[in-house]
Formats: sequence, C-alpha cells, structure tokens
Amino acid sequence: MTLWNQLQVLDSLYLEQVDQLYDEAFPMEIRQYLSQWIESHDWESVASNVSLATLRFHELLNQLDEHYSRLNLGNNFLLQHNIRKIKRNLQEHFQEDPVHMAMIISSTLNEERKILENALRNQVRHLVLHYSCHFKSKIEQVIQVLEDVQDEYDFKRNTFVDFKVILMLQFSSVSYFFLNIPYICVQVVIKEIANALTLAEQIELTLISEELPEWKKRQQMACIGGPPNACLDQLQSWFTAVAESLQQIRQQLKKVQELVQKFTYNNDPLTLGKSQLDDQALAVFKSLILNSLVVERQPCMPTHPQRPLVIKTGVQFTVKIRSLVKLPELNCQLKVKVSIDKDLTEKDTIKGCRKFNILGTFSKVMNLEESSGCLAAEFRHLQLKEMKSNNRTNETPLIISEELHILNFETQLIQSGLCVDLSITSLPVVVISHVNQLPSAWGSILWYNMLCSEPHNLLFFLNPPPVKWGQLSKVLSWQFSSATKRALNSEQLRTLADRVLTQGDPEGLIHWNTFCKMSPNERGVPFWLWIDGILDLIKRHLLNIWNDGYIIGFLSKEREKVLLSDKLPGTFLLRFSESCRDGGITITWVEYSQDGEPKTHSVKPYTKSDLASISLPNVIRDYTLTAAQKIPVNPLVYLYPDIPKDDAFGRYYISSSDEEMEIDKPRSYIKPYIVVAFLFIYFIYFSY
Repeated sequence: MTLWNQLQVLDSLYLEQVDQLYDEAFPMEIRQYLSQWIESHDWESVASNVSLATLRFHELLNQLDEHYSRLNLGNNFLLQHNIRKIKRNLQEHFQEDPVHMAMIISSTLNEERKILENALRNQVRHLVLHYSCHFKSKIEQVIQVLEDVQDEYDFKRNTFVDFKVILMLQFSSVSYFFLNIPYICVQVVIKEIANALTLAEQIELTLISEELPEWKKRQQMACIGGPPNACLDQLQSWFTAVAESLQQIRQQLKKVQELVQKFTYNNDPLTLGKSQLDDQALAVFKSLILNSLVVERQPCMPTHPQRPLVIKTGVQFTVKIRSLVKLPELNCQLKVKVSIDKDLTEKDTIKGCRKFNILGTFSKVMNLEESSGCLAAEFRHLQLKEMKSNNRTNETPLIISEELHILNFETQLIQSGLCVDLSITSLPVVVISHVNQLPSAWGSILWYNMLCSEPHNLLFFLNPPPVKWGQLSKVLSWQFSSATKRALNSEQLRTLADRVLTQGDPEGLIHWNTFCKMSPNERGVPFWLWIDGILDLIKRHLLNIWNDGYIIGFLSKEREKVLLSDKLPGTFLLRFSESCRDGGITITWVEYSQDGEPKTHSVKPYTKSDLASISLPNVIRDYTLTAAQKIPVNPLVYLYPDIPKDDAFGRYYISSSDEEMEIDKPRSYIKPYIVVAFLFIYFIYFSY
C-alpha cells in the first residue's frame, strides 16, 4: 500500500496537515495522479544531482502526458484542462531549476511520513488508553466478586460460630473452600493491578521521553514563526488519563486491603505484593506529576506578539503555565512563583552579564479555566528591572542582544503520602533596554531556537554554531509568512542565498557573525538587520500589495535585467533595495533604444519616511519623467509580467484629498489632548 493511499484513510485533522504541504508550484493533483511513480524514486539523492534531477523532471512531464492521454480517451475535458495547466506551471517554475523541484518532492514526502507516523502513534496511544480502561474495568469486576465472596464468607463463618462447630470444620473441605475462594480472587486482583501498572508505566515513559520533547521542539519552532503548535490538549488528555488510572489503582489497593483484613494466610499475596505495588504506583504518579508542568505561552510583550522571548525592561510581559495533569483535587492547590536566573551555577553564567529583578504579581494560583478547561496560571503584569548594583561591565564577551536569561516557575504539590516540588523554565529570553535593540535580539532568538535544543544553555553565544542554508531559508520564510500572508518563494530565497553565502563554500554554512553582526559582501548592512528592515517596511506600508504577490522583492540586478529584457516597453517590477538599512523599495522598468536593445532604469529607493507621506500605488500612478519634447510621461505601464498597472494597483489608489487627510490626522488628534492637558495643569496650579 503506497504512502499516499495510507494518508487517504486518516482523520480530517491529519488530512488538513497534508493539504498544507502543497501549493500552486507543486499541486496535490500531481501527487494524486503519479503517486506510485513519485514514491518509486529516492528524491533526496535526485536533489543532490543536477543531471538526475533534470532527467526526473522530464520523466515527470512524460508521466503527466501519459495520464493526459488516458483521460483523453475518456473525453474528460475538465481534468484535461487541469493537467495542461499543471504542466505549464511546472515548466514555468522548474524548467531552469529541476533540483528545486526534487527538493520540494523530497521534503514533502518526508513531511507526509511524519504525519503518518504521528497519526499511527496517536492511534496506538488511543488503543493503549482503551486497554488501560479495560484493565480498570476488569479489576473492578474482580473486586466486586471478592466483595461478594467476602459477604458470603462472613455469613457462613458467623453461622458456624453460632452453632459452635467452627473448630470441627477448621480442616474440613467446606472451610478450605471458603478460605481459598477469596485467596484466589486476591491473586487475580494483584495480577491485574500489576498488569495495569506496567502498562501505565510504559505509557508514562513514552509521554515523557517522546511526546513531550516533540511538543517542546514544535513550540520552539512556533515561537520563531513556524507552524502553529497544536496537540497540547491531546497531550493533556493522555497525561490526565494516566494520572487518573494511577490514582484509581492506589484506591483499589486500599479497598482490597480492607476486604481481606479478616483473612490470615502464611503467604498472603496482598501482604507480599501490596507494598511493592503501592511504591510502584506512587513512583509512576510522582514522575508524571514532575513532568506535567509546561510553559504553554512563552514570555512575550503584548506590544510585539509575533516576537516572543524578547523582553524590554520596564515593559509588561505575559507568560502562561499549564499543568498537563488535570485532576479536580489540584484546582487552586498549586501556587506558582516566578523568578529569573534562579539557582544558576558559575558554569551557567557569564561574568559581567546583567542581573534583574521581577516586578509585579509574581505568584499565581493554578485554577481550572472556564474557557479552555485547563489547569493553568497566567502572569499578565510582570516587568523586569535591571539591578543597578550589578551593572554590566566591559569584561563580558557578549553584547546585550546575545545575553540569555531564563524565567523559573516553581510550585509544590502536597497530598496524603506525597509531597512533590515542581518546576519548569521558559525558553531563554533576551532582555533589551531600548526598542532599537529589538531586531538584533530577535536575530539571537532565531539563531538559538534553530540550533539549540538544550533549555538552559545560556552560554550558547560564546561559541554559536553555524547553520546550513536549507535550515535558515525555512526560518527566514517563516518571518514573512507569520507577519504577512505570503512566504518567500524559491526565486526570492535563491537571491538571499547568493547574498549571504560565501562564494566557494562547499558546505553552504552561514555563521552567526555573518548573519547578524557583520555585513556580507561589503554592502554596509548586516544580513539579518537588512531583512528585518524590509519586514518592517512591508508591515507598515506595503502589506496589501505584498500579499497580492505584486512585489518580487528579492532579486539581483542581473536577474532583474534578464526578466525585463523580453517584455513590453514600460514593464516594471518592484525590488527591495540592497543598501537601505531600514528597508527601501525601488521601481525598475524597461525601455528600448532605437536599435531595439532593452535598457532598464531604476528610481531612488523609497523608504519608510517617504512612504509615510505617499503610498507606493500612488507613486506608481503619478510617476512622471520629462520627455525630450518636455511632455511629462509616466514610463510605468505594465506590472511584471504583463499586468496593466491600474488593474494591479487601482483599488489601492488614494485621492489627493484623502491622502492629505491621512497625513494631517495625527495632528488633529493630538491637539485636543494638548488643550485638555493644559487646562488640567492650569486648574491644579491655581487651586492651590
């Protein structure tokens, strides 16, 4: 059975995950039509060999042609149309870069396998929980039998006593029968409880060693713009089910002990086994509780929700703690206290790094939330204040944005016979003192969470490891998809790779200094800060047209000339400036000389300050040059490849009066507040 066929029978939750793997460049229809052929090749090897990738690309086109011919026999016009369109799209996207197609297929197949493995693993978990409930039911049935036998034994024993013949029957078959029926029942109960405990221990080990670490890794990726991290509710249901089973087992052991107190055996199975089973149940429950706390939402300033783990001193931030074990008796019993950099040893810290105090409500009681039904504590009004007596010194080898700190959360669970100290830490945070340090700090958060899985490695930036371009390109694309509706395409990523990768580097590695501290290719702006400036430019002034796909954005000047060389006169494209630190966008158009040679022209980049006073669509609409005849001419006619500019940008044009109102609006709102403030001060002054 092919991988694709196995995926088709999964629940809708997993089918939605599969759906997200495909787009227009490589649509799902190809996967459906050519599933067997696609799975018959090793695409990872294909992606590392240009000649083989080219061969496989043409084979794929031939496979589509064969599929098309089969449909032609059936006269299915709609499917024929779709296949022709798919083939054209493939040729447009991958004709010149078949390796990229092989990389997409390889990556997609790997993701499909992960989805299938996750689905199968979840099915196993459900089966395990089902059998756990089965054991519970079976134990309860045996205990009920034991209760019935106990009642019958008590009745017979009292009857024998009343007739004063108990001594005569001490060694009779009747006495032996009534004494050994409970004995056998107790053995069955002990065996079933031992089986249930073994199963619970196996589930607990899987949850703690596999499921929980995988969720934490997904959370790391979600923090830096990756796919949303779901499945915490499912994880909670598993943890809670195991905890409930363990509590029931402990209660069942106690109940069995009460039932057989009247029996005395030389080799009493309860006396011999109860202590061991009690200890085992308590140990498993304690281990489960110790690992039940998670940071559901990492520290984040509400003013920058898309950039968690960066905290500015004096600015409120939020963080949410959750227990994966949701038992009614835990409601309002766990008081969580938060601290920063607690109990760090000298090996964990760097000399000269800053120290902080936490201000605000730094203790919260965990309670069951009505909206989500989870046991949680949310800190909403925390602030960090630097300890002035321990100012940063010049001895530290790290800059502020490379300093890592952790928030600690502690509580204590007290039950009968059980006292457990619980703790959890946040992912490392970067603490800044000024908002202009935010881009560099976010660059540090990206680098750490891409490469480090250790939760407490505060020394990471003393020797940060390099990253492969394949990994970095995915994270860069996430920065755009999380802040806008459009991720980076292969052409844009290829341009970025040419900018940041060192020529001749066979391993394709990017080092931390190149990424965030030094300028690559001597262009004056560190790579990440340049990217961040463009992101900010898009969010502030270009969001709509970026989401529409009208900005090519990342494109070399050489590639720009190639794209425009065969287009109609007046065809233009939008490209981000390579030299503006805070982000800039330029317009390049093509015209032809008298001998028919294409010639491109670019305008000076428009920056945030420029676009604050005039929108880019209006720039395109109103841009003029003075021709030789001194007649103003707008050279911008078609947006690349051939879209009339009014069709592309018409709905975003702003009339002159509207634009003036937009510019004046802040001043019109400020003036009333200034007047009110002045009158308030005047009243206070003269009242005294």
